Amino acid sequence: MEPRVTTAPVIDLRRYGHTDLPGIRQTLLDVHASAYYERRHEEFVQRFPWFVEHWGGREGFACVVAYADGEPIGFTYGAPGEPGHEWWREYLSEEPANPSTFSISELMLKPQWRGQSLGKRLHDELLADRPEALAVLTVDTKRPRLQAMYEGWGYRKIGERQPFPDSPLYAVMLLDHKHAA
Repeated sequence: MEPRVTTAPVIDLRRYGHTDLPGIRQTLLDVHASAYYERRHEEFVQRFPWFVEHWGGREGFACVVAYADGEPIGFTYGAPGEPGHEWWREYLSEEPANPSTFSISELMLKPQWRGQSLGKRLHDELLADRPEALAVLTVDTKRPRLQAMYEGWGYRKIGERQPFPDSPLYAVMLLDHKHAA
């Protein structure tokens, strides 16, 4: 009997910006539909196309899409915060020396690709050349393992927030990007 040879898929991370949104919009929607299939009936989850347009419409929008052998399997995106309007500052007792912030809005993988360190690769690629001193993201407080994962990446929880009446209660997580390992 011949031994069965399997080859690992080639994972390719591709960077996109604001002007690329029309070409990647459907890819983002398709990955989201797979990642949130179990929660597709939730009204908040169904509003994802609005969030894509909202974030993608920002001039500084940055996105990284992961492909396995050419097939999209996950992505992360965000945009720089507006100077002087760092919404997360209300959770800090001291002002940071440099409050410039990159806001990470989404980081998701299709279910079969989770648990393989691809999220960390996507995250690190998104922030790799960012000039901002800080990164901020939110994570559903009902997902403690996900919060712990971000803490392992250097984030710290600074508060909790529910930005929309139908959204989950989120842990607000802040990363000193310029000093993170």
